[in-house]
Amino acid sequence: MKLGKLLEKLEFEVLKGSLDTDITELVYDSRKAVEGCVFLCISGTRNDAHDYIPSAVEKGAAAVVVEKKVETAGDITVIYVKSARKALAFMSAAWFDYPVSKMTTIGITGTKGKTTTSYMVKKILEDSGRRVGLVGTNGAWIAGKHYPTKNTTPESYELESYFSRMVEAGCEFMVMEVSSQGIKMDRVAGFEFDYALFTNISPDHIGPDEHADFEEYLDYKRQILSMCKVGFVNRDDEHYEEMIKGHTCELYSYGEAEDADIRMEEIDYVKNHGFLGLSFALEGEKIGKLHMKVNMPGYFNAVNALAAVSVCSFIGVTEDAVNQALAEVRVDGRMEIVYTSHDKTVIVDYAHNAVSMESLLKTLRSYEPKRLVVVFGCGGNRSKLRRYEMGEIGGKMADLTIITADNSRFEKVEDIIEDIKTGINKTDGKYMVIPDRREAIGYSINHAEEGDMICIIGKGHEDYQEIEGVRYHFSDRETAEEFLKKEGK
Repeated sequence: MKLGKLLEKLEFEVLKGSLDTDITELVYDSRKAVEGCVFLCISGTRNDAHDYIPSAVEKGAAAVVVEKKVETAGDITVIYVKSARKALAFMSAAWFDYPVSKMTTIGITGTKGKTTTSYMVKKILEDSGRRVGLVGTNGAWIAGKHYPTKNTTPESYELESYFSRMVEAGCEFMVMEVSSQGIKMDRVAGFEFDYALFTNISPDHIGPDEHADFEEYLDYKRQILSMCKVGFVNRDDEHYEEMIKGHTCELYSYGEAEDADIRMEEIDYVKNHGFLGLSFALEGEKIGKLHMKVNMPGYFNAVNALAAVSVCSFIGVTEDAVNQALAEVRVDGRMEIVYTSHDKTVIVDYAHNAVSMESLLKTLRSYEPKRLVVVFGCGGNRSKLRRYEMGEIGGKMADLTIITADNSRFEKVEDIIEDIKTGINKTDGKYMVIPDRREAIGYSINHAEEGDMICIIGKGHEDYQEIEGVRYHFSDRETAEEFLKKEGK
C-alpha cells in the first residue's frame, strides 16, 4: 500500500521523502521491523521510541512516523504527526481497508458489567440468526474461534486485524468492550459506533499508570457518547447527569427510574434445583413490554440484561430469541455457577475491588443462603487501599472469609494477607487464612454446610496465577470442579 493512502485521514507533515513510498507492513515495535515497513514511534513510560529509529532503518524500514522533528540518516521517508498512537489507529484502519465500516458496531463501556453485557448482546444477536464478532476482557471471538488478548481494548493495529477477520468470516455485527484506557491511549481513535452502552461509573483504575483522578476517568468514559450514533445509559446511576454531559448521540436511558426510556420492573429472584437466576419485565415506548428470565444471579445481571435487550431491541430481535439467549448465556468468571443444588452453591466471579465485591455479596444475600462464604486474595504490586477495603467488606458481609493468595506478582503473599487482615480486623467477622489458593478452595467445598453459598472471587476467567513474574496454570473453576468431583457432584 502507498504511504499516502495510509495517511489519508490524518493531519501530518512530510519532513523527508515521498508519500508515494510503498509500504509492506505497519510496525510499532522496532524489533519487528521488516524490509519496506513503516515504523511508528510510539513511546512508552520508560523508553523513547525515537531512539530505535536507527535499528528500524537498519532492518529496512521504508518510512518512520515521528512525534519529534528528528534527523534521520539514509533514504527513508519521515512523517511528523502530533500523536503516533492516533496515527497508528487511523493507519491501521486504512491498512485493513476500514473493516469497521462494513459491520454494525456496538461499543460497551462502564466500570462494571462490560464483559457480561457484551456476551449477552452477542448471544441475543446470534440466537436471532446474526453472525457476531466480539472483543473484550476475555479475548476475541470470531466465527467460533477464540483469540487471547492482553488488554480489554487491544492496541489499534490488533483491533483492526480482528475486525478484518470478522469481515472475512461474514460477521454482520461487532461487539466490543471499550475501556477508559483504550480511549485515553487512542486505541479507538476515529471510531464511530452505531450503538454504545454506558453501564455505570464508580472510582476505579486511578493511579500513576492509569487515571489521575475520578474526574479524568469519567471524562474518558463518557467520550463514547460522542463516538456513536445511538447511546444507551444507565438512568439509575448516581452519576447519570455527569455521564451524559457533552454527548452528541441520540440518547436513551434504561433502569428502574420512572423517567427511564426503557424501564425494568417486577424483579424476582429465582433459586431452584440447578437454577440460580432472576426474572423481570421491561417496558419502553419503542419496544413494548417484554418478560425476561436470566440464568445468572444478581440484581446487577438484571441491569446488564436490561442494557443488552435495550440495544438489541432497537436493532430488531424477537422476544423468544431474547429469552432463549438469556436462559443460556454464560460468561467465564462472571457470576459463573460451577454447581448449585439444595446442598450448596459454588460460584466463581472476577470481583477484584471493593465496589464489585460489595455488590456481589449483597446480591448473593438476596438468595438467603445458610452461610455466605467468600474465598479471596488481592493482587501484588497494586493498591494497598483495595486490600484494606476488601478485607473490611468480607468481615462485614460474609459469614466466613477465607483469605488466600491471588496474583502475588513480585510481593510476598504473607504481606498481602496482612494488609487484608488489617481491613477485616476492623470488623468482628469470622475468617481464616489459607495461603495456598487450591487448598483454600478445597477447604471451602469440603467443609460446606447444607445450604451454603461459596463465592470464589478475584480471578474469574483467568487461567493462571502469577508468582514472582512467572505465570503458572491455575483456574478457580477447574479447581472447584476437581473438589466437587471428588464428592461425586
